[in-house]
Amino acid sequence: MSDSEGAARAPDDIRRHLLLAVDETEGSRRAVMFVADFFGAYQDLAVTVLSIVAEPPEDLFRTAQARQEWLETQRRSRDALCAGYRAILADGGLGDERVRTRVVVRRVVSLGDAILEEQEQLRCCIVVVGRRKITHHEEFLLGSTSNRILHRASACAVLVVE
Repeated sequence: MSDSEGAARAPDDIRRHLLLAVDETEGSRRAVMFVADFFGAYQDLAVTVLSIVAEPPEDLFRTAQARQEWLETQRRSRDALCAGYRAILADGGLGDERVRTRVVVRRVVSLGDAILEEQEQLRCCIVVVGRRKITHHEEFLLGSTSNRILHRASACAVLVVE
C-alpha cells in the first residue's frame, strides 16, 4: 500500500505505529536496516516510511513549470527510495500489510519540526531517524534534524541510529 499525502491511521487502529523518517543519506539506510532487523519480528507493529521534500522558494526557478518539474522529479525519486526501503523492511519480516510509504511535499522551516508534525498527525509512538555524520561546525551552521527531534519530541520515543 502506498500512501502519498493525507494518510492518517484509522481511529480504531490500536497497533503500535513507528515512523521511519528517511532521505537519501547513508544514515537513513542504516536506520531502515536497524528497524528491519530489530522490529521485524514484532507482529503488532505498523511502520510508516516518511520522506519529506522541502519545497524550494518560488523565486529559485526561472518559471513555474521548471519548479513543478523539479518537484515531480523529487517526488518520483523519493517514491523509488521509499519502495527500496520497503523491500528492505519486507526482507526483515515487515510485510506489505504492515508498512506504508508516505512522500510529502511541503514548505519546511525545520525538517525536524516537519517530521514531528507528521508523527503527531499519524499518532506514531516511535520515531526513528538516521544520523548524518556531520562535524560540530556543520551542525552549528546547518542544524541537526536528529538533535531537534530529540529535544522537541514530547509524545513519542525517539531512536537515532548511528
